[in-house]
Amino acid sequence: MRFSMFLDRLRNFGRREDGSIAVEAMIVLPGMFWAFLVCFSIFDTFRMYNINQKAAYTIGDSISRETVPLDQDYLDGARQMFEYLAASTGQVALRVSAMRWIEDEDSFEALWSKTSGGRYPLTDTQIATMNDRLPVMPNHEVVMLVETWTEYDPPFAVGIEQQEIRNFVFTRPRFAPRVCWESCD
Repeated sequence: MRFSMFLDRLRNFGRREDGSIAVEAMIVLPGMFWAFLVCFSIFDTFRMYNINQKAAYTIGDSISRETVPLDQDYLDGARQMFEYLAASTGQVALRVSAMRWIEDEDSFEALWSKTSGGRYPLTDTQIATMNDRLPVMPNHEVVMLVETWTEYDPPFAVGIEQQEIRNFVFTRPRFAPRVCWESCD
């Protein structure tokens, strides 16, 4: 008896066409608004990663085209240019390293490594741990490694936390056999 009465009420509820759109909207709109904020935050995160990567490649390409030795002023200017290109609002750091592949030792050696923005220069020991991330090269070939770091704070607190965007870009010198630091000996 009770079950058939429940089924009757359920059928009647399914057939009814009256209701209030305002009540339905109040139920659905918060969820839709939250979903919009999540989509916007995810899109903005990927957009910032993309912008940072393009800015890092721009810095790497400009350094690879240099034919005169670099100095700290050049590196500080490159960090400022990266900060501008990446539209960063947080802390920004840049590390540029020149490395040479030594085939007999099956490893890279650091020719020089310099930073701007609070990171430490790379050592040969650290470079040895990156062999799987660096390109295969002929003996005594030089490659420039540009690493960038910037902080990203998402626009809305929807589960995406503040994070550090890191880029790892390597480029061969274009117009000279190597890019030097302060002087070419």
